[in-house]
Amino acid sequence: MTINRGLIEEFYNGLDERSREALDAAVEKVVEAKRRGGKVAVVTGSGPNLHEGVTTLIAELISKGVVDGVTTSSAVVNHEMGGALDRVKMCGAAQLGMDEEKMPRGNVFEFTDMSDEELGELSKEMILDRELLAKRHDAEGHMVIKAAANMAYPMGLRTEKLAEEILSLCRQCGLPFETVAGWGCDPRTMLGAGAERGVPVLVTIPQMVGGGHIGLSVGDSIPVAERSRRIADMLGSADVIIESAVALTQEIHDGPFETYTGHGIWSWWQGQRVYSLKNKTLVRFDLDENLRRAQDLQKSSAMIQEAIDKGLPKTKISKIPFRMEMSAFARHEGSLPVIGDIGMIWPVFALRIADALGIELSFMSYKQETEDGKAMREWIVKNVRPLDRDKMLRKFREWKAAR
Repeated sequence: MTINRGLIEEFYNGLDERSREALDAAVEKVVEAKRRGGKVAVVTGSGPNLHEGVTTLIAELISKGVVDGVTTSSAVVNHEMGGALDRVKMCGAAQLGMDEEKMPRGNVFEFTDMSDEELGELSKEMILDRELLAKRHDAEGHMVIKAAANMAYPMGLRTEKLAEEILSLCRQCGLPFETVAGWGCDPRTMLGAGAERGVPVLVTIPQMVGGGHIGLSVGDSIPVAERSRRIADMLGSADVIIESAVALTQEIHDGPFETYTGHGIWSWWQGQRVYSLKNKTLVRFDLDENLRRAQDLQKSSAMIQEAIDKGLPKTKISKIPFRMEMSAFARHEGSLPVIGDIGMIWPVFALRIADALGIELSFMSYKQETEDGKAMREWIVKNVRPLDRDKMLRKFREWKAAR
C-alpha cells in the first residue's frame, strides 16, 4: 500500500495548534521509549477505531514492534473475528418473511456479501439456510461497508457459534478468549498480530458488554480478577499509554492495582503486586474538547484536585460535563490530550514514529471520508479475512502438545 504523505501532512495541518503540539510531544515520547527498549500500550474503543482503519494500523504497529500491548472491547473482538470490515446487503425484513418483532430498529436484515465458493467452505463448519440465502439476490436493498460479522447472516451467526467453541478451548487451556481467537485471526487484525508476536490483546472489564455471545464468552473465559491482573501487568510495564476514542478507561485511571490515581492502595496494603501511573506518559486521542478544558482548569487553579480533596462533585465545580476518566487524566502530570478526528491523528502519529525509527509501514489508515480512506476500507474488506477455524484448532493442538 502506497502511503500518501501529502494527505497525511494535510491531516496534521488540519488540527488546531495545541493538538499539533501535543501530537508532536506524543510522537517524541513514543520514539524515546522505543529507542531505549521501553514499551507502548494502546487502549482502544470500538466504533470509529474500526471504521477509520485504526485497529488495522495498530495491528501493523504490533507487527513492526512499536505497540507492545492493547486493550479493547468485546465488540472489536467480534469484528476482528469477522475480518474487521465487510460488505453487507441491507434489506427490508418483511420481504424475507422475518418476524419483524425480533428485527433491529428499522426492520432491517443484513446479508454478508459472500461468493458461492466462500459459502461452500463455510457450509463445512455450520448448517446454512440455503432458502434464505437464495432470497438475498432478488431482495431489494443496498450494499454498505460495516464493521464485520456482527448483524449480518451468515457471518454474524458464525461468530456467535465460534464463541461457544472458543470458550470450551479456553477452559481446557486456561487462556483468555482473545488469545485463543487470535490464533485463528488474520495477522492484519490486532488479535492476529498479537498472537503472532506474543503481544497481549485484552478486553477491559467495562468493555466486555458487546458483541453478543462474544462478550459473554470473553467474560467467562478467565476470572475477572485474573483479567484485571493481566491488564495491570500490561499497563504497568508500559512507558507510554495511548487512549484512542474510548469512553471507559477505569483499568487505567481507577483500577484495583494502580496506586497513583486509582484504588490500588489497599491491594498494596495487603501485599499484592501493584503499579503506578506516576512518571508514565498518557496520550488521549479524543473529539471531546472538555477533556482539554478539564486539564486547563487543573493546571490553572488545581480545581479538580481541590474538589477531590474536599469531597465535592467535580462536574458542579468545573461547570463542564465530566467523564470519570477526565479526573485522573486532567490531574496527571504526563497527560497529553490531542483533540481531533482519530482518522486524521493516527496516520500522522504512526508515520512520524515509523520515520523516526526507520520502520517501513505496509499499511496506512486514512480518514474514511477521503478518497484514500474509501480505498483503504475497500482494501480491508478484500484483504483482511475472517477467523480461520482450522488454523486456530491447529495452534490449539500445538499449544497443548508443548505443555
